[in-house]
Amino acid sequence: MSHYKSNLRDLEFNLFEVNKIQDYFGQAPFEDMDLDTAKDIIREVDRLSREDFAESFVDADRFELKLVDGEVALPDSMKKSLDAFYDGGWNLLGIPKELGGFGAPDTVRWATQELLTGANPAAFFYASGGLMAAIIGLVGTPEQVEQWAIPMIERRWGGTMVLTEPDAGSDVGAGTSKAVHVEGDMFHIEGVKRFITSGEQDYAENIIHLVLARREGGEPGTKGLSMFIVPKYMLNEDGSLGERNGVFATNLEKKMGIKGSTTTELTFGMDQPCIGYLVGGVHEGIKQMFKVIEDARMLIGTKSMSTLSTGYLNALEYAQERIQSADLTQATNKTAPRVPIIRHPNVRRMLMDQKAYSEAMRALVHYTAWVIDQEKVDPDNGYWAKLEDLLLPMVKGYSSEKAYDLLAQSLQVFGGSGYTMDYPIEQYIRDAKIDSVYEGTTGIQALDLFFRKIVRDQGATLMKLGEQILDVVKGGPDELAAERQALGEALEHIQGQVGVMVGYAMASQAEPTEIYKTGLHANSLLESLSEVVLAWQLLRHADVALASIDGANDADKAFYEGKVASARWFCKRVLPGIELRRKLAEAEDGSLMEMPLESF
Repeated sequence: MSHYKSNLRDLEFNLFEVNKIQDYFGQAPFEDMDLDTAKDIIREVDRLSREDFAESFVDADRFELKLVDGEVALPDSMKKSLDAFYDGGWNLLGIPKELGGFGAPDTVRWATQELLTGANPAAFFYASGGLMAAIIGLVGTPEQVEQWAIPMIERRWGGTMVLTEPDAGSDVGAGTSKAVHVEGDMFHIEGVKRFITSGEQDYAENIIHLVLARREGGEPGTKGLSMFIVPKYMLNEDGSLGERNGVFATNLEKKMGIKGSTTTELTFGMDQPCIGYLVGGVHEGIKQMFKVIEDARMLIGTKSMSTLSTGYLNALEYAQERIQSADLTQATNKTAPRVPIIRHPNVRRMLMDQKAYSEAMRALVHYTAWVIDQEKVDPDNGYWAKLEDLLLPMVKGYSSEKAYDLLAQSLQVFGGSGYTMDYPIEQYIRDAKIDSVYEGTTGIQALDLFFRKIVRDQGATLMKLGEQILDVVKGGPDELAAERQALGEALEHIQGQVGVMVGYAMASQAEPTEIYKTGLHANSLLESLSEVVLAWQLLRHADVALASIDGANDADKAFYEGKVASARWFCKRVLPGIELRRKLAEAEDGSLMEMPLESF
């Protein structure tokens, strides 16, 4: 049986009952989409994910990838999973129509990516060529689109994003890889990059690397970086593969998880020239690369949520089947019947935590996807792009941290069995840990949220989002009055914490060390704001569920009652912690930053 357990019912509830994405189907730019088509797509990808894609999940983890003469051979099981994905044309789903794709709404695209990344994230990473092709289609020259983007899509080429350097790490602007101009848009690229996902593999006949390098004379920092198309193989005039370009994998990382995905060191221009083509013919590298980065951050948050969801559903199944100990009310009765462990309070507590959080994070992901759709349906309204920017650190930063924490509870439900390879939880945990590091660590996400998405915006988008949350606080069914009150109080605490941190930032203009106080509480602000948004989403869901219970069949009634229970649990158990974080921020004295290094 497949390790992967999808939650198709909750996924469709998000899309069609809460966000009602069908309301804008049939209009530009989604003229070709309708409700039945969207449901058919999601259900078929659900089948693909549980069967073909999930089939190589364990084998790819156990298969030892090796770097031999600059090449890496993938296991046959992985290639079989990728064949199923490409043969079904699913790589075309989110590709723009002008590049030969289907141009599906982002809501539908991210729904399928939830399923695929939950089933086998390593396999899905190899299919990233389509995203890189779409970016070239967006910012490349017409010649680059024709020469590189179209073949990437039609011929299943791989694609990578190449930023990190060994000595620079997350400080992308400190990179030293250089680009020497040859002629036109052609440059010679020289340098070493690290932690490049899918940097080498033998499934695709060609790999197109999108590389950041500093042009000769480029200014320091990120502004001096340009983005280049660097193919593994050059092309002949007729479009066939030509000679090998001077980019080679020179190391293959040995990792604790996501082992089926190659993570490589790439060296450019070491033994032979490495040719790269300036994307779009303009030196706007970091701006262009951020289009890739933002999509990647959404992907990692989606992967985290989906992994937690299947972890929870595996634990739930086990808890219903595992018979152990008597009911707590009969604990002293040695002859009392043994019961399924889901009857034990502590197991139920752990399961309810997993259920509430996984549903809340799914709601956040798919609401964010809905916002991205609104950017395309209503392009003249700048609010949607700003709201997406505000939500992305929560999707990526919060979801990756919390999913990893809660997967430990999934394992705990299994007891000792969960620590073995008999069940998938131990691999879920190993594969999920990287999510809080990928595409900007949680600390970077938190600083981005505060300084770029709140302070730089003067709080305008946050205030507008707060108004939407306040609408739910002010009105709704009586059954959730206590939960709405808790959300309202949490919203006030968030406003208080933001105010305190802005105060520290302003004070740093006169006393620079005051900024440390802001830095010490940036992560806690990310956590608190995320939890307010998650509670808001869960209450939106609970309102819809309560309105739908009457007349529902038994299965739907149980589902809707579960949605209400998740909202209540989350509001009662999670929201009170936001007041504590505000108080801690208010009481910050900055003494940690004065502590001598020798005292650590």
